[in-house]
This record gives sequence, C-alpha cells and structure tokens, in this order.
Amino acid sequence: MAGPAVLAAAGMAAGRFKLCLAGLTHGHARGFLNALVKRSDVELAGIAEPDVELHARYGKLFSLKPETFHTKLGAMLDAVKPDAVGAFSSTFDHLEVVRECAQRRIPVMMEKPLAVSNEHARAMREAAERAGIAVVVNYETTWYRSHARLKAEMEGAGGFGKIRKMVAMDGHQGPKEIGVGPEFLGWLTDPVKNGAGALFDFGCYGANLMTWMLGNQRPEAVTARVQTCKPQIYAKVDDEATVVVDYAGAQGIIQGSWNWPFSRKDFEVYAEHGYAHAIGGNKLRLRRPKGQEMEVAELAELAVDERDPVSYLMAVAQGRVKAGGLSSLENNMIATEILVAARESAKSGRTVVLRRA
Repeated sequence: MAGPAVLAAAGMAAGRFKLCLAGLTHGHARGFLNALVKRSDVELAGIAEPDVELHARYGKLFSLKPETFHTKLGAMLDAVKPDAVGAFSSTFDHLEVVRECAQRRIPVMMEKPLAVSNEHARAMREAAERAGIAVVVNYETTWYRSHARLKAEMEGAGGFGKIRKMVAMDGHQGPKEIGVGPEFLGWLTDPVKNGAGALFDFGCYGANLMTWMLGNQRPEAVTARVQTCKPQIYAKVDDEATVVVDYAGAQGIIQGSWNWPFSRKDFEVYAEHGYAHAIGGNKLRLRRPKGQEMEVAELAELAVDERDPVSYLMAVAQGRVKAGGLSSLENNMIATEILVAARESAKSGRTVVLRRA
C-alpha cells in the first residue's frame, strides 16, 4: 500500500475532495474558481455549462483541460460522481440543479439567493429532504468576521437587550456599470431568471441577515417600494429597492440598490440598550450600554471550516458540520418569503401580510 509520501507526490489524488460546478453564467464563478484552483485538497472534477464559449473563456483563464467541461449536468454527474456541486447558474435554474443532484444524492451549494419563488424554494426543499442531501446557499456576507462578532455581541452578556431595528444596505453602481460579463448581465436583468432586479440581487442579503439575527423568526408583514432610475439600462427590472419588514417587536429596513456611488455591504443592528454597525467584512463599530461608540480593534478569525464557501461545503458534505445559520435551507426559505412578498408589495402598492407557517 502506498504511504503518505507517495500519495503526496502523486498530488494526493486519492484523497482529494471532488467538486463540480453547475453553470458559469453567474459572475461569482470566477472568484470561486480562483480560490478553488489554489487548493491542494480539492479537485475540480468537472464543469457543466451549455454555453461552449464560456468553456473556452474559463478554460483559458484558469488553464483548464477541455475534458473538464461538459454541456449536460446529469451526464457529468453520472460520469464524475462528485462529492458536492457548486451552482453558478441563474437563480431560476437552481431548482433543476437541486433536482439533478438530489437524484444522485449529491449535496449542493448555490449562489444567493435560493430561489425566484416560494414554489421553487419548496420544490428544492422537498427534493433535498427526499434524498437526504444538504442544500446550502452562499452569500459573500456569510464569511464576514464583522457579522460573526456583531451577532456574538448582541447575544452575549453585554446587556444589549432585544433587537428593535435592523438596516441592511447592499449593492453597487449597477451590474453594467461595474462591467459584469454579458452572460451574467443577461439573466440579472431578466425578471424571470433573476426574480426581479436589485430587489432580489441585493435585497436578499438583508433578508438573510435579519432572519439569522432573529433566530429564523418569520416576519409578520412586508412593504416594499421599487424604482427604475436608469430605464435606458434596466428596462425590465428595478434598480432601486427599499423593503420594510415588520416582526413582532422589531423592524427591518432593506436597501438594495444598483445606484450606490460605491459598492457597499453594511449592516446596522439597534437593540434596546446599544447598537452595532458592521461596515464590510472587517470593520465593526459598537456602542454598548452606558458606553461610548467604539471601533473593535481586532476581529477574530472564523473557524477553519467556516471561513469560506469551499471549506464550508466540504465540511458539510463530509459530515463535519451540519448546515445551519446563514447558509441553511431553513433560513433561506424565510428569506425567499420576504423577497417574494416584497415583489408582490411593490407591484400592488400594498403591505403584504405573511400567513402563519
């Protein structure tokens, strides 16, 4: 039997985690692959993408062999038999990816948000439960040290009290303005494939974080207002969205925009006796009860299995971590409810009262 040294010399192929990608039309695929190809413990076992032009582009960008690419997801999964799948398709196509993976009992992680509708979300949950697989959702903000510390402060012994208001501000200048690829822009600006415009693209962050902060509490009502400030660019979808989410004893305000002057992902939480402001991933301001506002000098690193999406997906697939928190299906079912209610409210001009579960 080959020893550890032999395996190491052979690239540890026998023990590497086999990960496949489903789709390349989501622009975040580039960052995910950039991190993935630098790891020695993960094998990129295949990419399923119908658009062969994307095969050529990503193959050149990451020096990938032609045999890495497939046009049919099911055929790739049967041939490769990966340990997990990362989905980088349109949000509308998440359901198909989950169904294909569930048939083969393969855990899957998709880019945020979970779904374009409650019907899609429920169908994914049913498929996952029947197959006994994990379905997790990746948000950039999940891996922010500032958010982990913010939650720890609110739930600790510092006497902050109950949360009363949360404000999430997420977005950038606009997908076309920042230069996303045509394959990404094409479905981001499609109300069917994206679910909406900035409302779903960036409103999902606030829905996800607020649900997490309140322990997966479902809201009572949702009121939303959307606009298209740049109709010459975004003719079919909104580029500006404000959502008010009413909870029992608390309120959330979600501001998702393709009109910020700069990219931002800020989250403010106000409790009975203090507040915390997370500014991006590495900055946190606090005002504790009876104290002055302060900036936290150092933010602790997250646990090794929870620092990035690749590590987290591996840990979930290998049974070291149970999918939970911001990435969990439970959280993201509620986040989908908020987004769908916001879309309905914006269309009708009325507050949408959520039914009891």
